[in-house]
Amino acid sequence: MSPRTTLFRTMRTSITLAFALVGICACQGGARPTDHSTITTNMNASSTMPATNTDTAIFGAGCFWCVEAVFSELDGVLEVTSGYAGGHVKNPSYKEVCAGTTGHAEVARIVYDPGRVTFDELLEVFWQTHDPTTLNRQGADIGTQYRSAVFATSAAQRELAAAYKARLDASGAFPAPIVTEITDLTTFYPAEDYHQNYYAQNGEQGYCQLVIRPKLEKFRKVFAEKLKP
Repeated sequence: MSPRTTLFRTMRTSITLAFALVGICACQGGARPTDHSTITTNMNASSTMPATNTDTAIFGAGCFWCVEAVFSELDGVLEVTSGYAGGHVKNPSYKEVCAGTTGHAEVARIVYDPGRVTFDELLEVFWQTHDPTTLNRQGADIGTQYRSAVFATSAAQRELAAAYKARLDASGAFPAPIVTEITDLTTFYPAEDYHQNYYAQNGEQGYCQLVIRPKLEKFRKVFAEKLKP
């Protein structure tokens, strides 16, 4: 599917529907567990990443619990890992990232089969499931760690994301300019173990019920034909 085709599909979705998907993924007092030991690795060194016939996308769209939950249900996505990217400190901990001192964004690393889901389709889901017009903020989450960002793993990804963003802006799909950062990935650091598969393992927790579940339900309705069987 070409970027233009994907854009046209996006344009057919009303602005009201697009913003209905935007969830508030807040890191509020007491909302998350305490910090554990940091687990870090270079993106290319992960032992759990499938070795062949895959590609990788890195997206920041607020709280990584929400991003992980959404993309984990998309057909063609093989693995989603919550983590940190875009900062200047090696091996950052969750506590450091939340303090806003490392320059990192909370992100999800998405390993996918490009024969089943394209990067354009991932971009469509990315831009329709968060608010890309608020600088360093998603709902009640405020800080550079919650910025909207695409960390490209190739020149082709960077060019596709930039072109898609420009056309969305030109079309007036959003009532304000898109502020999504598009930059090359340097290093991806997986988040601590307790952040991984958070919604799947903590679905009955209050935060998951009040914030993530409603967002997922809306996502499932809009992208029903793209979900895993």
